[in-house]
Amino acid sequence: MNDLYDRHRAVLPDWLALYYEDPIEITHGEGRHVWDSTGRRYLDFFGGILTTMTAHALPEVTKAVSEQAGRIIHSSTLYLNRPMVELAERIAQLSGIPDARVFFTTSGTEANDTALLLATTYRRSNTVLAMRNSYHGRSFSTVGVTGNRSWSPSSLSPLQTLYVHGGVRTRGPFAHLDDEAFIAACVEDLKDLLGHTRPPAALIAEPVQGVGGFTSPPDGLYAAFREVLREHGVLWIADEVQTGWGRTGEHFWGWQAHGRSGPPDILTFAKGIGNGMSIGGVVARGEIMNCLDANSISTFGGTQITMAAGLANLNYLLEHDLQGNARRVGGLLIERLRAVAAALPGVREVRGRGLMVGVELARPGTDEADPRAAAAVLEAAREGGLLIGKGGGHDTSALRIAPPLSLTVAEAEEGAAILERALGAAY
Repeated sequence: MNDLYDRHRAVLPDWLALYYEDPIEITHGEGRHVWDSTGRRYLDFFGGILTTMTAHALPEVTKAVSEQAGRIIHSSTLYLNRPMVELAERIAQLSGIPDARVFFTTSGTEANDTALLLATTYRRSNTVLAMRNSYHGRSFSTVGVTGNRSWSPSSLSPLQTLYVHGGVRTRGPFAHLDDEAFIAACVEDLKDLLGHTRPPAALIAEPVQGVGGFTSPPDGLYAAFREVLREHGVLWIADEVQTGWGRTGEHFWGWQAHGRSGPPDILTFAKGIGNGMSIGGVVARGEIMNCLDANSISTFGGTQITMAAGLANLNYLLEHDLQGNARRVGGLLIERLRAVAAALPGVREVRGRGLMVGVELARPGTDEADPRAAAAVLEAAREGGLLIGKGGGHDTSALRIAPPLSLTVAEAEEGAAILERALGAAY
């Protein structure tokens, strides 16, 4: 393993992050488990960063990929592509957006980049509103709208980005307010901001902030924002790269918790739909999607082998009601972790919904982030046979828990017990 690590460091960028003091090589997986190169088995509560959505080595997806590979793997968007059309039809119908058009990319970064291109072109404005503590990708434009310093390596941007309040419920100047007053204060902040700037193209927002530590506003905030934005013609881009496909349990899309004012104008997706295959995409109303006045294609977006995987994965998700499973098992997991947290002075908050759970750590007796403890818990959980993630805003002090949506009650209990021991060792 040390040889592979040395080779990694010699040929790959220094900024390419690796988990763990002694990094592991994952060689195979099945269900909710993965194995490393030493043969050790782990319960996977991070799913390749929320990407293995249904299960590792899901037979239905494996079969679809294998059969498609035996026919043709790729032809580009210059030719008619049946699997791409079929998946686009399914996603358009599920999106809730009227006259929906779908464009496939290879990642969430590229999906958000495309959404920003569409919005700024349609609105003829390069001003974009974004949320503090947000993350939207690693391309030049998406870094420019990311509101998280840890993931923003450059201040240069093709966009003018203005950040508004509301993505984090329990920190910031409005944290002391109740939900209704919190929403009202954020809306007033948005109105004030709009009075000081040229008309923006869009607001881009994650219904639940992923890299930011699984934080979210009270339900209805973006619906209230939408009412203000609509008065100014400003579009709403819902970044569903991490929240889509039923992961939050209560809804199929994260935006539906804020759906009082209707669906977003543009929706982006990626990660879980391919169950590990590289699929991203954008859904938008026809008039917005068709606003580009120059040729455009996607060499690898919508390629046949990834579309076959996406179709099989989506069918499995819907036929087995994995959204319902995320709601039921995720609810049990959250309550179990809250019971654990009640006895630990370093756990500031257990939050989330469905199988998208954040455990925020703070230095005992204070409200200060505790990134050292988060790193220690990550290591201890791995030692106990559990893989989790981490994230956070001002400092990386939130544990991120996002297992495949087929997680069983027994596996949820097993993972919670391992995490309880890891947290106990840290505090």
